[in-house]
Amino acid sequence: MKIVGLMSGTSYDGVDVVAAEFTRDGETLTLRPLGHRSLDYPDDLRAEIGALLPPAATTIEAVCRLDNRLGEVFAEAAVAGVELAGGRADAVVSPGQTVFHWVEAGRVRGTLQLGAPARVAARVGVPVLHDLRSADVAAGGQGAPLVPAFDALLLDAAAAPRAALNLGGIANLTVVAPGAPVLGYDVGPANALLDAAARRFLDRPCDLDGARAAAGRVHEGLLALLLSEPYYAAPAPKSTGKELFHGRYLDERLAALGEPVAADDVLATLTELTARTVADACDRHGVTEVIAAGGGVRNPTLRARLAALGEGRWRLRTTDKLGVPAQAKEAYAFALLGWLSWHGLPGAIPSVTGASRAAVLGSWTPSGPSFAATPAEPPRRLVVIP
Repeated sequence: MKIVGLMSGTSYDGVDVVAAEFTRDGETLTLRPLGHRSLDYPDDLRAEIGALLPPAATTIEAVCRLDNRLGEVFAEAAVAGVELAGGRADAVVSPGQTVFHWVEAGRVRGTLQLGAPARVAARVGVPVLHDLRSADVAAGGQGAPLVPAFDALLLDAAAAPRAALNLGGIANLTVVAPGAPVLGYDVGPANALLDAAARRFLDRPCDLDGARAAAGRVHEGLLALLLSEPYYAAPAPKSTGKELFHGRYLDERLAALGEPVAADDVLATLTELTARTVADACDRHGVTEVIAAGGGVRNPTLRARLAALGEGRWRLRTTDKLGVPAQAKEAYAFALLGWLSWHGLPGAIPSVTGASRAAVLGSWTPSGPSFAATPAEPPRRLVVIP
């Protein structure tokens, strides 16, 4: 079965698209990567997304317009994915762009992703799986993270505890250990606050290669203020996003500090915040190895700091060593979730999300009769039996 997987994360810089072929032999599922691409969002679309995200106010008109514009972008990405698959795919997984994750007192009440899946299905002519988080939320779960289903199958925990780390806008961790339930949760910001600082201080979308952070020094007062965030001490299961870690959040902490901090020092401090919170989580679970992926692995300053903090306790390497491109791992993970849902199998792990049951994820948007078990002629009349 060939599946195209799409992914647009909390950094909202573009769409990662992959094509994967799945074959099953007994208990073993084989994934053959067929290729991946990254499609950057144009500047005006990034601005449109950013203008709608919390804490900004918005309108239903703005949500509708963005939903459909994103649908067109995801449709283009899906076309690229079908090309990677050799011109034919059985399904597309388009989880959409998360614009709000509604959390109250640690409980997720709802979640919203935009991306007009009907536009994707109409463009590529295959069924599209979307809205992957809601079923887990309805079962009492966090709806995130969902990638641990992929990590749990990929990582071998027979010898010692291991962790999979994704460094996107948010850092999330999956821990697999012998004889223990799979754990997974959002640790805190990875690139979310770093990118907010780059936009504020550098007028750039990011601190490329962590160069400005490398030139700065950690401001201990600011770091202590940031580390006092209650989210870090909250027990799992837990999830977060830019509803909490956004530009205004950073502005408020800088204002509370009461003294100016140089731009490079802010970036150095935020890099340390990400590295410190991730390393603390890895140490807490006693892992011996951390397999990293996501846009953050391209930041040599952040990677070097993580490796230094783990030295002597755990080693850091990327998913490339396991045959999964680090920049495309989440898209491959969503392709796997599509395979599971297609076969009626759950993709969320209750020990990760806190749900009362393991949910089959997503809603299918059909592309026509190819999605039906047996194509049928449409009825011409309806009879009601009293």
